[in-house]
Order: sequence, then C-alpha cells, then structure tokens
Amino acid sequence: MVSGQVIYEEEHDRLKDICDRLVRDALAKAIFVIDTDGQLVTETGETEDIDTTNFASLIAGSTAATGGIADMLGEDRFPVHFHEGDQNHIHVSVIQDALILVVIFDDRSSLGLVRLRVKRAYREMENVLNNMQNKQEDDDHEEPDIFDDISEEELDDLVNDTF
Repeated sequence: MVSGQVIYEEEHDRLKDICDRLVRDALAKAIFVIDTDGQLVTETGETEDIDTTNFASLIAGSTAATGGIADMLGEDRFPVHFHEGDQNHIHVSVIQDALILVVIFDDRSSLGLVRLRVKRAYREMENVLNNMQNKQEDDDHEEPDIFDDISEEELDDLVNDTF
C-alpha cells in the first residue's frame, strides 16, 4: 500500500529495479522506498544490519516533522533533505507526497553523484506512481456492484436472515 493505494506487483518490481540500478549508479550503500505511513515498500543494498521496520517508521516521522518545519517557515514542503554523519549520510526525497526515497551512502560516493542519480530515479518513480494511480482509477471504475442483480426483497431477506 502507498497511503491507501494498492501497489501492484508490476509497479513493485519496477520500483525494485529502479532501486537496484540507483544503488549501483550512485555508489550507495542502501536504498529504501517507504510510504508516508512508514511502511517499507522495497529495499536494496546493504540492509542486513538495519532494523528496516524501525528505520522506515523513523524516516516517515522525520519527513513529517520536516514538513511541519516547512509549514512554519511558509513553505509548502521540503521535498529533499540530507543528513551528514561521520561515516554515513542520508539523502531523502519525497515523491508526489506518496513515497519517500532514501539513499544511504558513505565516502565511496558524494552528495553530488547521489543527487544526480536520484533525479533520474525520481522521475522514473513518478511514472510508476502515475501508472499505479491510473490502474487504481481503472479498477475503481470496473468494480462490479455485487448487489446489482439482487432485488430489494432479496436484500431484506438477506439482512433479516429469512429464507
């Protein structure tokens, strides 16, 4: 789910492919895609030593807090933020207010390289989100009304358990 949206297998696989390429092209340690509710969508790279459930929740909370700061300063949002540590650095991008792309990298890479590679991945992820939205809208229009062929009398019988 992406904040109330269904992630279809095809879109999940596409997000995973984008992340696999991004971890390689950005010389990153790990990539995470998280929904804004803090649920992990996909991950790749060196993630085995990270509690991914707590990490996803904390990133979503941090992103929400950053949104609050933006609001206080009269900004719509801060869609990108960066945290620099002694050994590890985190680049965070919010994609269409639906997904959070997190890149963890160290001194094998640079902020400039990460930003460059994230730009392409960002556009590709936007396309995936747009496809998901279109599929969701198509599915919403195609859902049959299961009560279409049932008469009011049959509905009354169903509700009242009389047959």
